[in-house]
Amino acid sequence: MSFAFFSRLIIILVVFLIALIIILSTVKIVAQSRAYIVERLGAYNRTMNVGLHFMIPFVDRIANRVSLKEQVMDFPPQPVITKDNVTMQIDTVVYFQITDPKLFTYGVVHPIKAIETLTATTLRNIIGELELDETLTSRDIINTKMRLILDEATDPWGIKVNRVEVKNIIPPRDIQEAMEKQMRAERQRREAILQAEGKKQAAILNAQGDKEALLLKATAEKEAAIARAEGQAEALRLVYEAQAKAVEYINEANPQNAYLQLEGFKALTELARGQATKIIIPNDYAGLASTLTTAAEVLKEEKK
Repeated sequence: MSFAFFSRLIIILVVFLIALIIILSTVKIVAQSRAYIVERLGAYNRTMNVGLHFMIPFVDRIANRVSLKEQVMDFPPQPVITKDNVTMQIDTVVYFQITDPKLFTYGVVHPIKAIETLTATTLRNIIGELELDETLTSRDIINTKMRLILDEATDPWGIKVNRVEVKNIIPPRDIQEAMEKQMRAERQRREAILQAEGKKQAAILNAQGDKEALLLKATAEKEAAIARAEGQAEALRLVYEAQAKAVEYINEANPQNAYLQLEGFKALTELARGQATKIIIPNDYAGLASTLTTAAEVLKEEKK
């Protein structure tokens, strides 16, 4: 093989590689959530969305590659002045999404920088209408106002602002110290109130406990007195029933007059042992003298 053959082979390979590169450069594959802006001879031609696309070599070019995902920008703290002339630092977080790649590409120069500048100016305007206390307690209001203003202002840029969050509010050092003192005083006040409420509740509970104890004691004493009375009544009833039974048994036995007289004499004997200074003897016992001998013998027998 001669040198000329090798030269022609090399030229053919180079031409083939150049043709292959040119062909490959005309084929573009756009991934999901991406969009390509194509210019033809320097003018906007079309927007390539997800899929396979072909371009004309040396005529078409990709001017911008745009992500359609939601993006988050955390901007550094911005100095703002409240309505009552307090300077503080506030940083914000903006969540946005590109909805029109063409407007995003041709609408504004450096769109991210434009959003940051617009966020700072909007924040200053909103905070300038609020006092310090309102600023610290109105984050939701600030977030809502900023989102509405930014969303409307970025529409010509093909940007949709979904959320705006105030991340940090940093007041001056002296204000922070005053706020800390106020918070400590508020905590001490709440602690004193809680202690007073606790003592009050304890006193109420103690009084209720004493009252319930007295009621329980009175109820117990009442029930005990009732029980004693019922016991005594039951005892008397049993005694009377026993006496009635004894009389009934005596009646059934049909005792003789001598026995009855003897029992009457026993009753007189018991009366004589008492404290009375006079004893009245009924007429029925006037004939008792005739039976004294028999009664004396009976008494002797009992003493034995």
